[in-house]
Amino acid sequence: MTANKSGDYPVTDTPVPVDDRPMKPAVLRGLHCRCPNCGEGALFSRYLKVADRCPACQQELFHHRADDGPAYLTILVVGHILAFAIHFMWVTWRPDPLIMATVLTIGTVTLSLFLLPRLKGMVVAIQWSRRMHGFGKAD
Repeated sequence: MTANKSGDYPVTDTPVPVDDRPMKPAVLRGLHCRCPNCGEGALFSRYLKVADRCPACQQELFHHRADDGPAYLTILVVGHILAFAIHFMWVTWRPDPLIMATVLTIGTVTLSLFLLPRLKGMVVAIQWSRRMHGFGKAD
């Protein structure tokens, strides 16, 4: 280690490693339920079942450990949207409670079913990008 010209802080002589797995493109691919490596192949073989390998680039995907993370994120996002929707509906229209509960229930279930695979794809893509849980092997 050496000091810079003014001597304020040390400067290392080691180069900064190049990130061969940038997080932003991987997360965007995961949100689209696509392979975080190539973006071409489908990430899921069924609704929430991550494929063992990408059909396009053969990247191994079975290493993921998404567990309860996507469900927690889905509840977090849907809960915040639902809280705003309850307030907005009540202040604006003052609907009958049964109608309001029915509309919000349908909206909540629909939004949850829509977001859950996308958020799971995002979590798998983050794990792939950061080389977590077995994704660190050489490709």
